[in-house]
Amino acid sequence: MNLFRQSEEKAIAENAPLAARMRPGSIDEVLGQEHFLGPGKMLRRMLEADSLSSVVFHGPPGSGKTTLAYVIAETCKCEFRWVNGASTSVKEVREIIDQARATLASGGRRTVLFIDELHRFNRAQQDVLLNDVETGTIILIGATTENPFFTINSPLLSRSTIFRFEPLGEEQIIELLGRALSDKQRGLGRYNVRATDEALQHLATVSDGDARRALTALEVGVLSQAKAAGDASAEIRFDLEVAQESIQQKAVQYDRAGDMHYDAASALIKSMRGSDPDAAVYWLARMLVAGEDPRFIARRVAILASEDIGNADPRAITVASAAYDIVDRIGMPEAQLTLAQAVVYMACAPKSNASAMAIWQATADVKENRTRPVPMHLRNAPHPGMAEQFGHSVGYQYSHDHPGGVSPDQDYLGVERTYYSPTERGYEKHIAAYLDWARKLRLRREDRTNESEQ
Repeated sequence: MNLFRQSEEKAIAENAPLAARMRPGSIDEVLGQEHFLGPGKMLRRMLEADSLSSVVFHGPPGSGKTTLAYVIAETCKCEFRWVNGASTSVKEVREIIDQARATLASGGRRTVLFIDELHRFNRAQQDVLLNDVETGTIILIGATTENPFFTINSPLLSRSTIFRFEPLGEEQIIELLGRALSDKQRGLGRYNVRATDEALQHLATVSDGDARRALTALEVGVLSQAKAAGDASAEIRFDLEVAQESIQQKAVQYDRAGDMHYDAASALIKSMRGSDPDAAVYWLARMLVAGEDPRFIARRVAILASEDIGNADPRAITVASAAYDIVDRIGMPEAQLTLAQAVVYMACAPKSNASAMAIWQATADVKENRTRPVPMHLRNAPHPGMAEQFGHSVGYQYSHDHPGGVSPDQDYLGVERTYYSPTERGYEKHIAAYLDWARKLRLRREDRTNESEQ
């Protein structure tokens, strides 16, 4: 039976895609993720001390999550069981755990249970793992492209260490492609391949940090030519043209319901707020190419026009309103022009959050302090009896009846509060000057009133 299984596994390995065959055999062969796998970093220390507990790998596709799980199991000399969260039942999970217990009880090796797409496990499936993860019966390695803090149960997270994977860099992708071209056992070294630097650079760039995608493209380009030549010793030229045909159009990694959506939106907003039109346009392009709803972007622009520009440039909200209307009417791809104009305008406009701070502070006052009654002289009096019997509107000073359009000593709130403090940026400096003039005008009139009373 063992001989049959070995033969079966050998056949599977020989026919596996290049990306699967080129998986590293040791930790030192793993590329990238130096922030937790480099010398002295946390995961490497855990492996070197043979004290690995359950972990969650979070990151984009092709960044090495599955690869590292295989390497860890080999490094720790553990049994390795792989399941997919989208197609595995609770019954199957229980069977694996029972086998892991039996193996451990008989003096055998511990079991690494690798669950790909862990976020697809429902609460019941995740709860099944809790006891055995806590007791160490199994070493859980969960892989997910989704934010684990939102998709994985808190009890399971509290028993696991989270490691965030980053996309591989272009130099690392090129190194990996070089390994595949030179490896005669697992890679394409048995073929007479002449790959140009431009071709490998193109794969590294277009794959966008996805090692699996780059290796697959390399394999397609090489094997298609080898089959056409019919001679294993014939020279195969993998140049830029072949690379472009092998990988086709770049696929932008983006999830309109996940972290990438919110991270890109955050980068766009912060770039406009930070007055960097170049960065803002890049993040705009990133979102549009990935298929983001242009109306979502237009809404973010409109919010920023009020929150971060405000009265420093009162035209910004008009530009944002027009942009939203045009985007809604014409759609893509033409809407990218309108959005680019609006985004650049917002990035280049003077900034002030004074009006936003005013409403936030006033709202906090309303919610947290005693509600202030409307002063009697400001109340509405649609019927004469309301003024005569209750004093509504009595004593109100009509601003236009006074010089400068400012009533001499009108109280509009009943208490001293300053919510709006205009900046000296853009048009708001004119607002600040006007408010200062109005306050001084009221003070001079109050002084004159006090002198006449004396």
